Amino acid sequence: MTEETVDGGSGLGEREQALLAVERRSWPGPGAKERAVRERLGLSPTRYYQLLNALLDDPRALAHDPVTVNRLRRVREEKQRRREG
Repeated sequence: MTEETVDGGSGLGEREQALLAVERRSWPGPGAKERAVRERLGLSPTRYYQLLNALLDDPRALAHDPVTVNRLRRVREEKQRRREG
């Protein structure tokens, strides 16, 4: 399967699904998630968060995993509010 291969008709590629899967998990301690991002996805943490942030605005991501996407959107909005206020 390639990165562009879609699963279950959600329209998301494997990489996008993997990004959401990482966010669905709970992590045991500092650095564990970043290590998993490097090892499993082959991405730097900075690039991972750039891709994830863009994915949160994709309606296909919301359709694929509404609980995770809505939680991450709330966290992002709260951070933006804190920066503005």
